[in-house]
Amino acid sequence: MENGSKEVSNFLAELEHPLKELILEIRSAITKSNPGLKEHIKWNAPSYAIDGEDRVTMKLFPPKNIQVVFHTGAKPKKQPTERLITDTAGILKWVANDRAVATFKSKEEVQRKASEFQKIINSWLKASAKAD
Repeated sequence: MENGSKEVSNFLAELEHPLKELILEIRSAITKSNPGLKEHIKWNAPSYAIDGEDRVTMKLFPPKNIQVVFHTGAKPKKQPTERLITDTAGILKWVANDRAVATFKSKEEVQRKASEFQKIINSWLKASAKAD
């Protein structure tokens, strides 16, 4: 685990979830994406911050799939006039111009899309920092 934290490792070790393997695969892809990411538990799920600001958070329930929420932190900010990044891979579903969700149903899907997913994470980290 590149940037994995003991806090999240302990949380996941105790987690009873039907999609635990998928969660671990997503965690691996996220932590390998950027050395500046700090992993912790927020909103009862793994969350990833850069420069002290949460930017990417897993949504573990309901347990039919796992979602990765791309956001600009917990506090509302002025809504940008256009989407923060371009997703040419079609991985994201946009909720607002500063909030998007990636949904994964299988470990294999994450493995197939890992490279594009990691590019999205890094694009998001840069764009969301500028949006502050």
